[in-house]
Amino acid sequence: MPLRFSPVAVLLGCLVVLTTDVPRVSADERPNILFIFSDDHAPHAIGAYDGWLKSVDPTPNIDQLAKQGIVFRNSFCTNSICGPSRAVIQTGKHSHKNGFMNNGNSFDWNQQTFPKLLQKAGYTTAIYGKSHLKGEPQGYDDWKVLPGQGLYYNPDMIIPEGRKRIEGHCTDVVTDLAVEWLKEGRSDDKPFMLMVQHKAPHRNWMPALRHLDLYADIDLPEPNTLFDKWHDNAPPARHQELEIDRHMHLNFDLFVDLTPDFDGNALVGRYDKSAWRNMQRMTPEQLKTWFAAYRPRDKAFHEANLSADGLVRWKYQRYAKNYLRCVKGVDESVGTLMETLDELGLSDNTVVIYSSDQGFYIGDHGWYDKRWMYEESLKMPLIVKWPGVTQPGSTDDHLVQNLDYAETFLEMAGAQVPDDMQGKSLVPLLKGESPDDWRRSIYYHYYEYPSVHMVPRQYGVRNHRYKLIRFYQFDEWEFYDLENDPDELTNQYNNPEYANPISDMKLELERLRKHYQDDSDVSVLPKERQIELRTPQAAG
Repeated sequence: MPLRFSPVAVLLGCLVVLTTDVPRVSADERPNILFIFSDDHAPHAIGAYDGWLKSVDPTPNIDQLAKQGIVFRNSFCTNSICGPSRAVIQTGKHSHKNGFMNNGNSFDWNQQTFPKLLQKAGYTTAIYGKSHLKGEPQGYDDWKVLPGQGLYYNPDMIIPEGRKRIEGHCTDVVTDLAVEWLKEGRSDDKPFMLMVQHKAPHRNWMPALRHLDLYADIDLPEPNTLFDKWHDNAPPARHQELEIDRHMHLNFDLFVDLTPDFDGNALVGRYDKSAWRNMQRMTPEQLKTWFAAYRPRDKAFHEANLSADGLVRWKYQRYAKNYLRCVKGVDESVGTLMETLDELGLSDNTVVIYSSDQGFYIGDHGWYDKRWMYEESLKMPLIVKWPGVTQPGSTDDHLVQNLDYAETFLEMAGAQVPDDMQGKSLVPLLKGESPDDWRRSIYYHYYEYPSVHMVPRQYGVRNHRYKLIRFYQFDEWEFYDLENDPDELTNQYNNPEYANPISDMKLELERLRKHYQDDSDVSVLPKERQIELRTPQAAG
């Protein structure tokens, strides 16, 4: 006897077929997503990561977020530089796949990005602050972004209608835009994904006026490696241009005697003059407060007549304090955004993520900036609060990367994750699970050379214990045993006792290059070109 179906049953069956690619989670169950993203915020400058700066309580609000959620302790970037890190997050693909390999590139906004997919899944989306991908953002219902690196004081913002200058400190401006959108701009009948992306604490570390006296009466702890001379590194570590000693400029980077009418054009070389140019846009009232804080300190510096290690220590203190003052503004932003969610009754159904595009050197190994595959710049903070899902106050030690963010956001939203994305959703880890097939190693590739700071191109692999790096243009290798040498002070590449793990790591490096389809040019430079690139030049 043939089966018979009622018209209603047939209609329901058709609906099931038609909706198989539509999110399976109803809109009222899907969480909102608030992604707070800073620039160059090293994990060891966050209290929740128990680093050597924890004693000065740099981030009470971010630490509170950590108590409400989960801290990823093995979170890494794929390419430690601003624009490429953001491109990886947008696409869920390594730099060689999304086309944005260094800050000189332009991002192809026409390609697939996770915000576009969230829009298709029924989310309303917005981004405010630093994009650093050039061009007008796509995939956002509203956006206001900084041009390039942006400015700390009275920044211009690119908006759909053109450009607009907004008076105030950049961190506060971005926070205010986000709060305004949460209160007045978003759609009440849709879940949202809001990206709040700060410039701070990126160079040139110009704090908000209210923070200029923070840490003024104390000496910050020094990193154990402040006076590292890189004797055991491969030669590239000795030919960089990011030393606090030789390359951090007293005027442009540390504001000593810096004024709007300073003759900055008289200095020619690889200097970052953005602080000087920004001072020319500050209001008289802003400058008055600024000079009241710095001029007495400048006077005391000149009277001290420091040199050698004493000068390095002074430069470190001035730099690190300004860096942490900028961090303080970001931390206050996190507090303001969390309070806004509470005020609007959104906290219980909003995932809050805090991260930064990479780590940073705060005097570690005598450096500032990032770019290297060494731990301080490779590690990036990742703290997630997902009410009802993440265990408050928990930690996770799985190897995760910014490559995983897009996939995570899509799974949170109940949207399909495209097969061509290269990362893995963190949702199982956020639920406290430990998947058997989780990655055992991470892949890294940095491309921007020769360029500012002269950090050479490098690719490498890291697992839970070992790290292998190849500076391929110079055909040089480094290998570290992170269990016994967490500060990476002893390059074991030529140590026969490590021959087996080095061989294994080389095989893993090639496996990952093939897995991620990285066919970038990794050829060795001619000897003449190597010598030319290592010739010292004026640097800031």
